[in-house]
Amino acid sequence: MKRIGVLTSGGDAPGMNAAIRAVVRKAIYQDVEVFGIKNGFQGLIDGNIEQMEIGSVGDIIHRGGTILRSARSEEFKTEEGQKKGIEQLNKYGIEGLVVIGGDGSFHGAQKLTEKGYPCIGVPGTIDNDISGTDFTIGFDTALNTIIEAIDKIRDTATSHERTYVIEVMGRDAGDLALWAGLAGGAESILIPEKEEDFTDIVDRLKRGQERGKKHSIIVIAEGVGSGFDYGEQINEAVGLETRVTVLGYIQRGGSPTATDRVLASRLGAKSVESLLSGKAGKMVGIYNNQLVEQDIVEILSEKHEINHNMYNLSKELSI
Repeated sequence: MKRIGVLTSGGDAPGMNAAIRAVVRKAIYQDVEVFGIKNGFQGLIDGNIEQMEIGSVGDIIHRGGTILRSARSEEFKTEEGQKKGIEQLNKYGIEGLVVIGGDGSFHGAQKLTEKGYPCIGVPGTIDNDISGTDFTIGFDTALNTIIEAIDKIRDTATSHERTYVIEVMGRDAGDLALWAGLAGGAESILIPEKEEDFTDIVDRLKRGQERGKKHSIIVIAEGVGSGFDYGEQINEAVGLETRVTVLGYIQRGGSPTATDRVLASRLGAKSVESLLSGKAGKMVGIYNNQLVEQDIVEILSEKHEINHNMYNLSKELSI
């Protein structure tokens, strides 16, 4: 294999640029040409492809987002769209592809692999919702963004003696809310994987009132419901002055943490090694700090699980 491609797809995540850099430089180190495909699978269909050199990825390791840009493509989900993508791969002589993204991106990678074009997936999503890997690229940075916000909100919550509901990302996965809530000392953490009785939240707030607690922090994943709805319910049930903050897309931006830069570098380089060794339809991940490979088909068939011990601990510490 002498020519490979790399693309980023789906939602952007801090550290994607570090992964792109690792793919490009590891490949060039192995005397392999690298072509960057811009705007994800839609860019593949459109032929938005250009060769990348060592200098193409200079000074990007610290930048958030993705220099290759990202887009979702409904067209690529069709047989016709995949055929167009394959035609572009043939045109440029690309023999293998590294796909950086989440489960939607891996579906596209698997389709190409089934049609004879070997792909390796690199997990890049702030939600940390991919099975087969302990962490995904971008999760640590987003987590630290949330914790920084919680710390600042706690300052004003203390000053004004208020309850704050903080809504974070996580449509189907609660890792961001769970980790941020535990690290930020939240009184309650609401995540999609666990059904929380509203009366328990109310009881916890009332117990805090009884012992003189003047403020509280509640972290809710967007997949559970609206933070504003919960804020209104708390106000009505407990009579506490409640404010709501929805962090939104601020969680996706920013310079990646050292943890994400190192993870992205390791996974990006490993993806090239996997392609050059003849692997296809695999995702590279990290398990117990060791790099691993797993079949994308298996990854897509499994549901990511939260750390239940961490969830129980958060309940114990928020008494």
